[in-house]
Amino acid sequence: MAVRPSIALDRSSPVPLYFQVAEQLEAAIVDGALSPGDRISNEVDLAGSLGLSRPTLRQAIKVLVDKGMLVRKRGVGTQVVGNQIHRSLKLTSLYDDLRREGQHPRTDVLVCEVVQARDDVAAELGLEPGTAVWSLERVRRVGGEPLALLHNYLPVDVTDLRAADLETEGLYAVLREAGVRLRVANQRIGARRAEAREARLLDERRGAPLLTMQR
Repeated sequence: MAVRPSIALDRSSPVPLYFQVAEQLEAAIVDGALSPGDRISNEVDLAGSLGLSRPTLRQAIKVLVDKGMLVRKRGVGTQVVGNQIHRSLKLTSLYDDLRREGQHPRTDVLVCEVVQARDDVAAELGLEPGTAVWSLERVRRVGGEPLALLHNYLPVDVTDLRAADLETEGLYAVLREAGVRLRVANQRIGARRAEAREARLLDERRGAPLLTMQR
């Protein structure tokens, strides 16, 4: 169900109307009146109720989209974005960070099997091509919404992995319980456009911009 936020406009104020709307929407999100996942009334209805033109309301929405507080989704509308996650310098997993922020992540395990390492995977792990490795593919969700698509490869002698464990815990937690302590990592961050399968799993459109991280 769409939420119609309470917005009061002062038409005698020198502050532009679009900015007044943006400020009040931002305050509603910060104060918790609008929660992560809430869907805002469609632009036509909201603009009509406020006596604004659609371009003016769209400009207000864009301010918060640019701030990362709202997101437009095709077929869904405009939604409040979940809380931003702050990554510490300590080597932690996304699952750990989400839990630390008070979130309740859920994991869909798509692949958990032993395969022969491709050349590029073997090179990253310092193994010979064709060496047996664990191959993992998971979708991490928060509030029912897909947040990340995760691909992991590990040497098989690190530990035995079960899909059931990875559905309820993060990979780093599973490794810690097995006595494995990760201390140092090289991390590369980039961006690219979503391929068809990635877009489907992440509930995005094909070609949507994605943030990538390789560790």
